[in-house]
Amino acid sequence: MLVHTFLHFIRGFAMGSADIVPGVSGGTVALVLGIYERFIASVRAGSKALTLLVRADVTGFRQWMGAVEWSFMLPLVAGIGVAFLTLARVIRDLLHEEPEIMSAIFLGLVAGSVLIAWRLIRSPSLRHAGIIAVAGVATFVALGLAHGTTEESVGQLAEPALWAFFGAGAIAICAMILPGVSGSFLLVVMGMYGPALNALTELELLNLLAFGAGAVIGLALFSQVLHVALQRYHDLVMALLIGLMAGSVRVLWPWPRGVESTAIGAPTGDWVVAVALGGVAFVAVVVVGAFAQRLEVAEEAEGAGPEEPEPIGDEAEAAVPAAE
Repeated sequence: MLVHTFLHFIRGFAMGSADIVPGVSGGTVALVLGIYERFIASVRAGSKALTLLVRADVTGFRQWMGAVEWSFMLPLVAGIGVAFLTLARVIRDLLHEEPEIMSAIFLGLVAGSVLIAWRLIRSPSLRHAGIIAVAGVATFVALGLAHGTTEESVGQLAEPALWAFFGAGAIAICAMILPGVSGSFLLVVMGMYGPALNALTELELLNLLAFGAGAVIGLALFSQVLHVALQRYHDLVMALLIGLMAGSVRVLWPWPRGVESTAIGAPTGDWVVAVALGGVAFVAVVVVGAFAQRLEVAEEAEGAGPEEPEPIGDEAEAAVPAAE
């Protein structure tokens, strides 16, 4: 039990570390570590419970709260929080001082993630390969529309209204749970990265509450959709997520200036070191991913996780078999 709790904390720490970096997604880490669907299922159960509580359905609230895998989610969320508090400054400094090397490492991590995620498709086919290609190219092109990923390279809003913080929170949190889509990067593109960061450092409570409320509502709504999609069209959704990850290499390409630029340049400087570290990162992800999948199988064999309440009425539609 303690070993599993510690491992969940480490997984959350890895997710939080990834979400700090514009261009990198905590959802990618969750997918590599084999906990993505499990994470989405618990988030969806929690959001369903809150919805029923608002409707004054106490019985339904208790049932869906019981469906949340608390022994998994609590240490995971704790790990994410600790990563935000302890690594934000360190990672930002490294990205500023060694942008090419750090980007090469992230690129290797994502490349390995694509390989691991492909193995999660239950019945791979040419159709899935086509979806990956289309989603990857579309993501690659879309990311190129922004010239940079920092608040210096993209104009930030001056004194945004509360509704802007609310909307930014809703959109950013949804992106953070999608592999290959960086919530921090979207905040930069929306012009809200600087204001959000300032609200956090200056403890602007009203703005933080608006951002947090948007994040909670956005996560609640989006997790419902994503959960049902994974239930019904598992392989198709996984192919789409892989395409998002593959297309994100636009931001992670080390030259020039690492994740600070979406431009594609020729290798310069200590490119041999960067390539070598990227290769090490790739191998590390493949090895860790294989280990994580075996661990997940072992945990499932032990019967980890509470059962979801029996669906009623329209909710029963979410229980249909997954389409291949």
